[in-house]
Amino acid sequence: MSRPTMPPALPTAPPAALPPGLPPLPDLSALNAADLAGFVQQLAGIYEHSPWIAERAWAQRPTGGYSSLAALKVALAAVVREASEAEQLGLIRAHPELAGKAMVARTLTAESTNEQTTSGLTHCSPEEFATLQRLNADYNARFGWPFILAVRGPRGDGLTRQQIIDTFARRLGGTPAFERAECLRNIHRIAEIRLNDRFGFDPVLGRQVWDCAERLARRPDGRWVSDPGFAEAGQLTVTYGTAAHQACQQQLLLWMHECGFDEVRIDAVGNVVGLYRGEDPTAPRLLTGSHFDTVRNGGRYDGRLGIFVPLVAVRALWQAGRRLPFDLEVVAFAEEEGQRFAATFLGSSALTGQFNPAWLTQTDAQGIPLAQAMREVGLPGTMAAIAAEARDPTRYRGFVEVHIEQGPVLNQLDLPLGVVSAINGSRRFTGEVLGTACHAGTTPMDRRHDAALAVAELALAVEARARRTPEAVGTVGILEVPGGSINVVPGRCRFSLDLRAPQNSARDAMVDEAMAQLRTICERRGVSFQLTETMSAAAAPSDGALQAHWAAAVQALGLPAFTLPSGAGHDAMKLHEVMPQAMLFVRGGNAGISHNPLETVTADDGDLAVRAFLQLLARLATS
Repeated sequence: MSRPTMPPALPTAPPAALPPGLPPLPDLSALNAADLAGFVQQLAGIYEHSPWIAERAWAQRPTGGYSSLAALKVALAAVVREASEAEQLGLIRAHPELAGKAMVARTLTAESTNEQTTSGLTHCSPEEFATLQRLNADYNARFGWPFILAVRGPRGDGLTRQQIIDTFARRLGGTPAFERAECLRNIHRIAEIRLNDRFGFDPVLGRQVWDCAERLARRPDGRWVSDPGFAEAGQLTVTYGTAAHQACQQQLLLWMHECGFDEVRIDAVGNVVGLYRGEDPTAPRLLTGSHFDTVRNGGRYDGRLGIFVPLVAVRALWQAGRRLPFDLEVVAFAEEEGQRFAATFLGSSALTGQFNPAWLTQTDAQGIPLAQAMREVGLPGTMAAIAAEARDPTRYRGFVEVHIEQGPVLNQLDLPLGVVSAINGSRRFTGEVLGTACHAGTTPMDRRHDAALAVAELALAVEARARRTPEAVGTVGILEVPGGSINVVPGRCRFSLDLRAPQNSARDAMVDEAMAQLRTICERRGVSFQLTETMSAAAAPSDGALQAHWAAAVQALGLPAFTLPSGAGHDAMKLHEVMPQAMLFVRGGNAGISHNPLETVTADDGDLAVRAFLQLLARLATS
């Protein structure tokens, strides 16, 4: 087996307060000193045939100018977001079609020519060219504007022609409102790459993160590092204790060694643990990390991003010969998703000392107990060994986690990073409403006892209640009529209920009202119900000091410290039970979709995440 390598060594010349060896950030002094005409000229071609964007960004520039290229990117995107719909459509229509008439006639701008050439659109086969022409015509007929895609892709070095065609076909089915927003997001990505080229910036740290995500998902020969059946289907699925899971462990072990960790091991539950020693071995450690298992047919970044970011950061520290005042412990948690066994947070529960002994006897779909699965991959499979992994909270400053947002908020606000205020508490229920199944044609409307409509009414009530509660969500995800028929009034309806909020009190108040609404609805409709609570997880508010450090780290990059709650569960919510925790979110592309193969981040956002993590370490080192 060949030894995998991290991306090439980092350039020198660091910015202030960060380790020597980091790639330098661009100097914007000439841009900031320019008058309106000079400012617009320096940004000419960044947004296609739309100098009004630079003009407004100049008028809105902060005192002293833009502090970083990232700050400039956010400001330009904000100008477009705040523009009128007519101006936004004008910007979209200023862009040429992919492999369209302008390319053939060689009338593209220099920037567009470079982008279409990079992705090979100037060398399409006749079949590919015909497909693109057909898609262009269909898209324009449906939406009235050209299809916009950042063809240099999330890494910045170009999508393949097939990736472009596949994305084109997928987005052709979108709604006009979504497509307009998606076109604008792609225009901002195009502008970001053009700005990088203009100011000579290469997001090297982010490319390392991006490359790690690709390498942990696919081998160099293109085969997926995925469970049987999924690998052959080209899908990423890594569940606890499988061969793919072991391959990920070994890859992470090698990377930790290459990144300069002093101690690297696989612990008793399968976590990959790396320790980067600090100057003072008695000082409380900082703990970080996330999980590397996936949901079925999942994405490359959920959990894994929170492993790669600290790995790349430690590599920068190690190459610079710099040590922190405290130890930094990075844990790649072996399990968080609960896909193979009916238990979640196996990895982080071991660290908190809350690993449930009953889990060891749980079986997977093939009847294999967890303890046996552990032994089959060389783990002890005993509670004694697992219990020994529990950390002493008094020896830790806290736990920090970087994670892809898994939602649309940052994406819609054109913000690369967000500071997490709390991980929402949640309560889940399964239930069934029992009414009377009867003939749909002969039963008058005022004599029906429709079970499905009772649940539908509950779903609308839950939606209305959640909308009235800040940062809360409520979902009826399952609404099933067993044996339903087109001409039968539903006599039974099974349903689920999922209520989440940043505070337990707000969550519980929603639960109480939902139950009261369900009782009222059922009484009025003459139906009965059964309801069973299946899960209750407490909210995990971020530690105030650690959250403030994340906010300051983000602001040091020239970005606003936007805060938002996490609606999903994370390993941080388990560590929260024994030590302070705080999280940083990274924007997800493709409208923030997650638990999906379309899950993605850009190299630029990954670069900012690494720099924010290093800023956090620098602040903790002096606090």
